[in-house]
Amino acid sequence: MISVFGSANMDLVAYVSQAPRRGETVTGHRFRTVPGGKGANQAIAAARAGGEVTFLGAVGDDGFSAEMRATLTEAGVGVRGLRQVPGPSGIAHIVVDDDGGNSIIVVPGANGTVTGPTGEDLAAIAGSRALLLQLELPMEAVVRAAQAARVSGVPVFLTPAPAQPLPAELLEAVTTIVPNEHEAAAITGVTGADEAMDALLELVPEAVITLGSEGALYGSREGERLRVPAVKVNAVDTTAAGDTFVGALAVARTERMPMERALRFASVAAALSVQREGASTSMPTRRQIEDALD
Repeated sequence: MISVFGSANMDLVAYVSQAPRRGETVTGHRFRTVPGGKGANQAIAAARAGGEVTFLGAVGDDGFSAEMRATLTEAGVGVRGLRQVPGPSGIAHIVVDDDGGNSIIVVPGANGTVTGPTGEDLAAIAGSRALLLQLELPMEAVVRAAQAARVSGVPVFLTPAPAQPLPAELLEAVTTIVPNEHEAAAITGVTGADEAMDALLELVPEAVITLGSEGALYGSREGERLRVPAVKVNAVDTTAAGDTFVGALAVARTERMPMERALRFASVAAALSVQREGASTSMPTRRQIEDALD
């Protein structure tokens, strides 16, 4: 089982020809609401990629909560650890331009009430083969979950987004960090994927830097270094591509795929997702990934 301790948001997505600059008003050509949040996205991606997944997090008592719970359930994600708290659920306001690029504003809502794992969360984490973490919950909660996994010998995958300073006690518990190139630079203070990889491996045992159209770079303290090219596609919406990559990668690694194939598996999943609109709605199934991979 893979546990995902993280955020659940309702994505409010506006589609525009070009994103507005400061002080500018533009007319959009479409709007939709899609359940998302980095935690929920990774849980759905992992479940669709063939993993047994449980989600640990919180929603509010507003009209969005039932839809978010149903979306997770329909994807095959276990939701016994999805608590409901008074107040609004988390939301993300997303602007998607005609080139498939996006800008996002996240309002934490119920996610901000998660100050740490519950007793049931800790039991789920201890019984897992991997724990997936992101940074849309309060940092103290992320640290406590990571430490609990480390005590139980459970590998921890950290997506360091939104980018922010990472405390030493978190890094000490992380097995694999998966930043994009900008996040890797923010963490290490150096630019260039290879240079950032060297710096990341001083902090954690292994890292994967996603490089968008340039693919992904893997490194480990054992000296292994792999670069996997991206699958060339016409992107429609890049929202949640990184989460799709991480969810699929976690499944591949818990199935003990060789690292090169695991990276290709995750890259194909991400490439399929960017050809579709939305976050949770864009993620491919295991059959779709394998068909494209082979």
